[in-house]
Amino acid sequence: MQLYCNSLTQSTRLKTREIKIGDLLLGNLHPVRVQTMTTTDTMNTIATVKQTIRCIEAGAELVRITAPSKKEAENLLNIKNELRKRGYTTPLIADIHFTPNAAEVAARIVEKVRVNPGNYVDKKKFEQIDYTDAEYVEEIERIRERFTPLIKICKEYGTAMRIGTNHGSLSDRIMSRYGDTANGMVESAMEFLRIARNENYHNILLSMKSSNPQVMVQAYRLLIQQMDAEFGECYPLHLGVTEAGDGEDGRVKSAAGIGTLLEDGIGDTIRVSLTEDPEFEIPVCKDLVKRYAMDDRRLTIDGNIPLIENIPYSPFEYKRRETFAIDNIGAKHVPVVVADLSKIKNITANHLQSIGYTYNAINDKWNIGDAAADYIFTGHQLLNFALPGTLKVIVYPAAWVLANDKEKYFPIYDTGGFEEAEQKSDAINFVMIDCFSDETDINDFTYLDEIANDNTVVLCLSSTNKHAMSSIRRMFMELMNRKFNNPVIIICDSNWQTADEHLIHYSTECGALLLDGFGDGICLGMHAKSYELSAMSYEQNAKGRNYVRNNSVEQFLNNTAFNILQATRTRISKTEYISCPSCGRTLFELQETTAKIRARTNHLKGVKIAIMGCIVNGPGEMADADFGYVGSGVGKITLYKGKEIMKKNIDSNIAVDELINLLKENEVWIEPS
Repeated sequence: MQLYCNSLTQSTRLKTREIKIGDLLLGNLHPVRVQTMTTTDTMNTIATVKQTIRCIEAGAELVRITAPSKKEAENLLNIKNELRKRGYTTPLIADIHFTPNAAEVAARIVEKVRVNPGNYVDKKKFEQIDYTDAEYVEEIERIRERFTPLIKICKEYGTAMRIGTNHGSLSDRIMSRYGDTANGMVESAMEFLRIARNENYHNILLSMKSSNPQVMVQAYRLLIQQMDAEFGECYPLHLGVTEAGDGEDGRVKSAAGIGTLLEDGIGDTIRVSLTEDPEFEIPVCKDLVKRYAMDDRRLTIDGNIPLIENIPYSPFEYKRRETFAIDNIGAKHVPVVVADLSKIKNITANHLQSIGYTYNAINDKWNIGDAAADYIFTGHQLLNFALPGTLKVIVYPAAWVLANDKEKYFPIYDTGGFEEAEQKSDAINFVMIDCFSDETDINDFTYLDEIANDNTVVLCLSSTNKHAMSSIRRMFMELMNRKFNNPVIIICDSNWQTADEHLIHYSTECGALLLDGFGDGICLGMHAKSYELSAMSYEQNAKGRNYVRNNSVEQFLNNTAFNILQATRTRISKTEYISCPSCGRTLFELQETTAKIRARTNHLKGVKIAIMGCIVNGPGEMADADFGYVGSGVGKITLYKGKEIMKKNIDSNIAVDELINLLKENEVWIEPS
């Protein structure tokens, strides 16, 4: 199988063609550049300049500004001149949708233009048209005729270009032949890239954005494979998960998608699309990038990870690893969440509130939330209170031996401990493996042979290697090649310090494995010093992190685990919001409206609601949302079911209520408890 990166076990950046954006070099192993996009009205020069400056001072190396029509494109000159007058030389990018004339104006002014091949020439009508080969070629020639003038302007002015494909805005032509697929996304970009190459224009980078990290990751991998096969080289890549949302949800989803690719050395610039002020995107970008900027990490992490000759899965499609079930773990069960409570000295019933269980003393019942952990790890502690009916406890073997209730308590061993144990559970035995540490030898898997396919053994994979994800992924491949089908819990510990850093770490390392179909559960933990610092910050109410709504480290870890499973589409436990990050095209107050909709609908488990600022981002970019709330004019909202208009041009003052009515009409509404 042709790979999409240099190696699945050795960490090296993917070498891409070098391009120039103003004075900034990108690609060809230059540092990963971070960028964002303004949300102001482009015609408001001073407001856009001020917001751009805030972004630059936060660390943005590129700033994108929307230019939906020719007048906004022309005003980019005033914005650029004002920034230069104030001493800011950061390259500017014009964001173009639908309007070639605007792109041709902007390309003479700013350092880079972004075009969307799905709507630069085509107008999307959601029509299914069966093209003959001859008709398809005619369509390509029509694109060539309309796209070539922009290429020539970019060549003349030294302007860079991003060919930015979005999953939700593929043209009817692409949809008719490839469907709503990652392959369709790749071909959409390749059509434009081939035209540019024929004009000997190479100052190009590409992106494959989707609100679904599974689709996004697959599309980038396929694009790399296609460019290498067709051209023998790869153009630089801009990474992003579009319409990621806000708060923890947006950060987790972005990190899962972007981080999965960065882990394999893929990516030359990134943007985290949050429904927040753009300057707040930059620290998240920095937290992602800094994980790969430390030379010692890149040079020393992989010495113990053996090479792999037979890759037993396809990285270009999602297929969950086949396992057998042990109780509720593995097979077709959704991945479980194991909450680590072992750092709490005296665990009481009240501590279970942080992981989704609330005890009602009046009627002597436990209320169990949708994001309630399935297991808890308590270390050496046996609990002195009755547990909720669905919750089970993992303890060290010495404690398990003393436990009276062997249907609630299960032991966790290291590999040697399991082999030597005189007593073992008849139901579930958890066995820890530190993947490819100094003690792991690829040539000596006798310990695995002893436990593999034991129908009581759940493997718990972690790694003390600095590049833990690659180590664990390599072990998954070894298990698959040896036909070992035991279910696996992914254990991920963090040694970072802030909530943001922990969130990025967990989302990247667990998300990368889950997106490839690996893992039947996850357990998140912290090293002792990180736990102490995090516990202290939560006691201080997490000041300065306005999106963190957790009262303890345990609550943060449990919420993060469920958010990762939700983001990777492997376990749905709540409403999903696909909300665009806002820009100068937005026709209503996006952050405020998103908060209102979330407050009214966040109890609707499994419903996907898109909140789009303008008709450019909807309905196409709503991707696979069930319902859509889209700005269609100043103060006007259009509501969608899927991609079908249901209520048009509603006054924004009543639009949220009308959305609720639409949910009721389609029998997905339940009254909040």
